[in-house]
Amino acid sequence: MSTPPEIRPGQSIELLKELHILTRDGKMNQDSRRKLKQVYHLYQFIEPLLESVRAEHPDLTLVDHGAGKSYLGFILYDLFFKSLPAGPMIYGIETRDELVDKSRELATRLGFPGMGFLNLSVADSITSDKLPATVDIVTALHACNTATDDAIQFALKKKAKHIVLVPCCQAEVAAVLRKNKQQALRNPLTELWRHPLHTREFGSQITNVLRCLQLEAHGYQVTVTELVGWEHSMKNELIVATFKDLPRKRPADRMHDILQTLALDEMKERFFVE
Repeated sequence: MSTPPEIRPGQSIELLKELHILTRDGKMNQDSRRKLKQVYHLYQFIEPLLESVRAEHPDLTLVDHGAGKSYLGFILYDLFFKSLPAGPMIYGIETRDELVDKSRELATRLGFPGMGFLNLSVADSITSDKLPATVDIVTALHACNTATDDAIQFALKKKAKHIVLVPCCQAEVAAVLRKNKQQALRNPLTELWRHPLHTREFGSQITNVLRCLQLEAHGYQVTVTELVGWEHSMKNELIVATFKDLPRKRPADRMHDILQTLALDEMKERFFVE
């Protein structure tokens, strides 16, 4: 049976069926074609990062936080890692036991020996001895609320060369904006989040702005783009950071100024700068 032409040569048909990109009889429908397009769209951002690390050393390590069913890890392994000599590793970090067990079983069934799965929170993974002291690439796609910030802290501690984030469900900053609204009323900027709907949306926006400044304040070059079109998801902001050892003072000063201006001083620990 021939595979659909959209599928790249050498891909695991069993994996694509497991991800519901292919039906059990190896066919595709409109929804699965859209899903495959999204997968390849994300991969085009990550593949150059993998290649750049491989050019520096062969044993690259990628850690995927909030892995869920580890779809991203499996796709990356299938498209890139499985053709490499033994050594490179992908770790999936997930809190739900049943998903960790299922991912381990699937990796064994597919013959993907360079995949490991750990039942840890993102915060706990920062100090876990089950992960290497340094890693090359950190990903966190739709790690809810502060889990994205924990992934950033993990990446900074592990001296990651590249960080790939698709944040979602940012409620913490919005809650602080709401709590301190009266304190900030003297500032006309308060109009940006005076209404509850705007508080939520502005809180989400400013959270990602602060994350970008935090990364820049640690020497990273940051780009922000769309992962997919708006018709697929409202949570499509893709943040890619690469360590370039850039000057740190200006972004650190800007971040502190924003926290002060918006009455978010209590968030300094969340967006820490060494």
